[in-house]
Amino acid sequence: MSAEAQISTLATASVLSDDRQRTRSNLAASALRFGSLLSFALVLVGFSLTAPYFLTIGNIGNVLGQSAIAGVLAIGLTIVLIAGGSNVVTGGIDLSLAANMGLSSAIYATLIHLGYGDLVAALGAILAGLAIGAVNAAAVVLAGIVPLLATLAVMNVVAGLELVLTQNTVVPASTDFLTAVSASDGFGIPVLAYVLLGFAAIAAAVIQHTPLGLRLYAVGEFPDAARAAGVPLKRLLAGAFVASGLCGGLAGILSVSYLSGSTTGSGEMLLPVVVTALLGSVFSRRLVPTVTGTLISALFIGFLINGFQLLNITSTFVSGIQGGLILIVVSATTLLSKREL
Repeated sequence: MSAEAQISTLATASVLSDDRQRTRSNLAASALRFGSLLSFALVLVGFSLTAPYFLTIGNIGNVLGQSAIAGVLAIGLTIVLIAGGSNVVTGGIDLSLAANMGLSSAIYATLIHLGYGDLVAALGAILAGLAIGAVNAAAVVLAGIVPLLATLAVMNVVAGLELVLTQNTVVPASTDFLTAVSASDGFGIPVLAYVLLGFAAIAAAVIQHTPLGLRLYAVGEFPDAARAAGVPLKRLLAGAFVASGLCGGLAGILSVSYLSGSTTGSGEMLLPVVVTALLGSVFSRRLVPTVTGTLISALFIGFLINGFQLLNITSTFVSGIQGGLILIVVSATTLLSKREL
């Protein structure tokens, strides 16, 4: 056999091997996605058979309302995961989101307590969220600090500022606007549920169906190709952290309306937010972070927690399951990524 024939044979074998590898990876990804959706369905069926009033309209609306704050925060984290890459160690991550919400809610409640109106208070909360996002962006993009460490440091600073502002106490806040946001409609569905669905629809339209969203995906998944195409990587990554900060400010407003004041337990929101954003990738077709996947994940976690509450199961067990879900999702997506290389 001539050298040219041998090279041609080896090239053909290599192409066939790559095709088989790609096919196996696609099948594994489909199996993971199908298994996740099946697990969601089984959870709904299981709780509907064992927990009273689980599938009633009122309880479904209650789950949507309770998931609104974590859902908005998780959408912010999803934007960072898209632009920075889904590797939580070297890629995009924002651990300051829960603390961001806590400080934003404290600022909103404090301004209301001092006699300012809802417009000024909301503006203060949103500006605080944007400022925290800008600090994260500067630390990651300008200083070159790994996002995991940068946002961890910012989280501790922001949490300290919240304690200084509130003196580790709950600052009450009550206005007509907050009452309207925390109210329910004639069907018993909270306004917060509509806020979550509306915000998710807007974010999905921008991230998944506009050129801006395509560029964010290109920056996170194919940074070298995006750089060669002239896409401004640093600017888009910085914008993703600022957008995440905006979500933290908005979640702070929702938190004040839900709790009628600030909160001293914002740190407890970090685990649900991280698991919601990471789990959202398994509900997408290509196992990449999407806003719609994050919304489904938020509902999954919300129904899981609600079902355990109806069955009087301790919240410690729920935290263990959330930690286990993070381990499973990260392990599965990492193994699939290695197979594709």
